[in-house]
Parts: sequence; structure tokens; C-alpha cells
Amino acid sequence: MPEEFEGDLAGAVFWGADLTGAEFRDVNLTDVTISHAWLVNVEVDALVERMVVNGVDITDYVNQHDAWYPLRTMLRPATPADMRTTWAALEAEWADTIAQAIALPDDGASQSVNEEFSFVQTVQHLVFAVDKWCTVPELGGEFDPIGLPNRGSLDFGWPNLDYSLTPTLAEALAVRADRGARIRALLDTIDPADFERSIDVMENGPHPLQECLYTVFEEEFWHLRYARRDLAILQGA
Repeated sequence: MPEEFEGDLAGAVFWGADLTGAEFRDVNLTDVTISHAWLVNVEVDALVERMVVNGVDITDYVNQHDAWYPLRTMLRPATPADMRTTWAALEAEWADTIAQAIALPDDGASQSVNEEFSFVQTVQHLVFAVDKWCTVPELGGEFDPIGLPNRGSLDFGWPNLDYSLTPTLAEALAVRADRGARIRALLDTIDPADFERSIDVMENGPHPLQECLYTVFEEEFWHLRYARRDLAILQGA
């Protein structure tokens, strides 16, 4: 079985390593240097800020052709005002995506594509993400029962979750709307002095509030991408 590496590998050196088929997910590759390498059939989905391949700076070309580039750049805002702008932009993109899901025939929002989360399950997962990183540790609330962790965290022992529930799209969206309102209310009152305040996140331990909000933004962005990808397949079915 392939070995998995997590945690701080900053400064690590991979010399003569065979990384064929390796997967890098949720990683920080800032200042990484790759040399004497073969890059064949490689896919990168990331925020690109100065990327040089074989002496050619491809940054502008990549970003000019990446429809998601403007939103990618907004995921780690430095001020409360920018956080509010980021959340508004994410909600606007999700509003269009939700409309597409509602228009699917034959309960398509509950259908899985390639064994990934269905659209309803994606909404459930985003409810969970807001609860884990904000509702519970910062706002003193509880996990909503419909929340759905990622597959690797199902057995953690989250309080109040009920995996036997199979909410309709309307039911899941109602909870999601409530969580969105809570995020907006928090961002309306947050102060820069709050950013470094440590809060204890179940499973992940203490994190600065700012990083917790970044995690929520990133969850929203990436699952928006996945949802759009799968909706395109369902719409073409």
C-alpha cells in the first residue's frame, strides 16, 4: 500500500525518488524547486504565482486562461472587509450552482458521479465544515445532525451527527442557508485583533481564527469546483 505523508515536510529533499502516480492534496508548494525531472501527463490545479517551467515563466498564460483565477486569489483575505468580499463572491457562485442542481431531473442532486459526493452530500459536507471550523469552536453552537465529514473522518466520533439521515436537497439547503447567515454575521463583527486568537478545533487542535475561516473559504471553493464538474456530467446524461 502506498505510504501517506502528512504534517510539516518543509525543507525536505526528495532525491532519486519515484513519485509516479503520487497525489499531492492540500499542500503548500511555495518555493519548491524541481530539477532533473520528468513531467509527463501531470495535472496541477492550484493558485499560480510565478511558475517557471524549463526557464519559461508561464504564470500569466496560466492565469489568463483560468476562469477560476480571480476567485482563487481571494481565498486568503487579509482584512475583515476582504473576508466579507470573499464570502459574498463564494455565495454568488454557489447561488448559480444551486440553481443548476435544483433544475436537475429525477432527483439528480442525490446521484453520485464516479463515487464522489452527490450534490446533496456536498451540501451536507459544507454544513459540517462550517460547524467544525466555526459554528462549534467559535460561535458555541452544535453540529447539525445532517453534517457529513469526509470519508477519512467518519469514525472520529462527532457529536450530534446522524449518518442515517438522508435529507432532501431542500432540507440540506435550508441548513446551509442558516450556516451562511452565521458566517456573514461573524464577518460583520470580526476585528483584525481576533485573527490570531486560538480556537480549539475538534480533530485538528488549536488554530488561529483567521486560519479557520480560510479553511471554510477553501472548502467552499474546492467543493464548488467539484460540484460544477459533476453537474456538467449529470446535465449531459
